Amino acid sequence: MSPQRLRRRVLRLRIHWPTLLVLAGVWIVLWGDLSWANVVGGLAVSALAVVLFPLPAVAADTTLRPWPFLRLLGHFAVDVFAASFQVAWLAFRPGPAPRAGIVGVRLRNPDDVVLTVTAAITSLVPGSVVVEAQRRSGMLFLHVLDLEGSGGPDGVRERTLALEERVLRAFAGRRLLERVELGAGREG
Repeated sequence: MSPQRLRRRVLRLRIHWPTLLVLAGVWIVLWGDLSWANVVGGLAVSALAVVLFPLPAVAADTTLRPWPFLRLLGHFAVDVFAASFQVAWLAFRPGPAPRAGIVGVRLRNPDDVVLTVTAAITSLVPGSVVVEAQRRSGMLFLHVLDLEGSGGPDGVRERTLALEERVLRAFAGRRLLERVELGAGREG
């Protein structure tokens, strides 16, 4: 690696300070000991990781909106709670196994951040998992454990698009919201 390239990467540390803090936090949690040595060691290892393994720049129009973000977290908590009981009931109830299925959902916006957050939240809710994500087209393919109990393919699409809308309202910039016709000021 050339000295100029290394210098550019080291200067990136100023931009990536949140990443450094998160990685150092993970380091401290993994060691299970909050000491000065672990904090300094975590920051050093984090800086080394950021310099040696730089992430590509994400061109995203993102803004964190506190109230929609709290709504997103609230809906997520309720969904996880309810889905956990539904999956437990499906596992222990007598009778035949429910009919599972794969459902394709085309998101309104194939933005990397929105696609990733929507896919991650969908996969974290029990009973559904993203089996494929097509970045260019903005398609998510979901495996749904109980297709009939989830309202069929249309019900799954509806809930996934509602989740995408909550993600957009929580993270998308004004231009992106206007482009997908949600408007920054309107709540839905």
